[in-house]
Amino acid sequence: MSHDYRVVQWTRFKRSYDVALVLGVLGFLGASVGTVVIVQWPEDLLSPMQLLGRAFGAAAFALLTLILAIGPLARLSPRFLPLLYNRRHMGVTCFVLALLHATLLTVWYHGFGDLNPLVSLLVSNPRYDSLQGFPFESLGVAALLILFVMAASSHDFWNANLGPGLWKAIHMSVYGAYALLVGHVLLGAFQGNKSAAYAAVVGAGAALVVTLHLVTGRREARRDTPVAAEPDGWLPVGPALAIEDGCARVVTPPAGERIAVFRMGEKVFAVSNVCRHQGGPLGEGRIVDGCITCPWHGFQYRPEDGTAPAPFDEKIATYRTRIERGDVYVDPRPVGLGVPTTPSVITGAREP
Repeated sequence: MSHDYRVVQWTRFKRSYDVALVLGVLGFLGASVGTVVIVQWPEDLLSPMQLLGRAFGAAAFALLTLILAIGPLARLSPRFLPLLYNRRHMGVTCFVLALLHATLLTVWYHGFGDLNPLVSLLVSNPRYDSLQGFPFESLGVAALLILFVMAASSHDFWNANLGPGLWKAIHMSVYGAYALLVGHVLLGAFQGNKSAAYAAVVGAGAALVVTLHLVTGRREARRDTPVAAEPDGWLPVGPALAIEDGCARVVTPPAGERIAVFRMGEKVFAVSNVCRHQGGPLGEGRIVDGCITCPWHGFQYRPEDGTAPAPFDEKIATYRTRIERGDVYVDPRPVGLGVPTTPSVITGAREP
């Protein structure tokens, strides 16, 4: 990430993923248009531009709902990690669909007057004090601007130069965009006297996203219960052999970030649980080719010093460990970013 920026090197997996994404979007658009044609034919059939505009909007909302569901689903089951690994492609696709939706319908409803279509969209309805007449289009414009900022800053160039913290904060605005879109769609359906089933589908999607985040949040809250420290301040981790080879056990100290205690053969290492890329949970990853590999996007760090392999230079904090009577303990005070730390060696440990 910090070493170089280049055109994405398409792997077979990425090609397959994007083909599936494109086919899924096309299938959704076809089903959306087909359903409207069947229901409204022939008396109330919309114009082709209206049909496509609404189909693009429905696809963008459905895709954003899926995007927001992937995060908690990946925390609940590793089977969803491949989707998380390539979620960026879905986000950019979502913005393109939303832009097509906004462009087609803005031109259709505001493109034949004296005013610039965008100006007409923003000033033609000032009834912000009325639910029945509220300009729901303004909510869609605000959401589209947020999606644009996210799509434009999705490249790792911005992650590296803005810093993981600021970059993450910017991209957390996706939840604001989603709330605006829910309001945009529900108000539009209400004012257009559309079927209650339309609003029900949108509400169900939003409820699913909220429920998944609440379930995951509750699970994470239980994990955040601090471990009681020993008299010398060190934290008990548990039997060394209870840690699966190549995996980690995550420990929450009384203060500070979580610590991931990894076992690699007979050696035990401890590093920060937070990936420098996008804050991914390193402790939920594995050691691959001798490096701790983040389950979110595959960023790697050497367990002995918390430094990414050359030519990259990201660093995470390392911690001291010890083993007594087969049990692992970790010092919650970080040694430093990228500082080499001697691993503990399992000797005479008993199977738990």
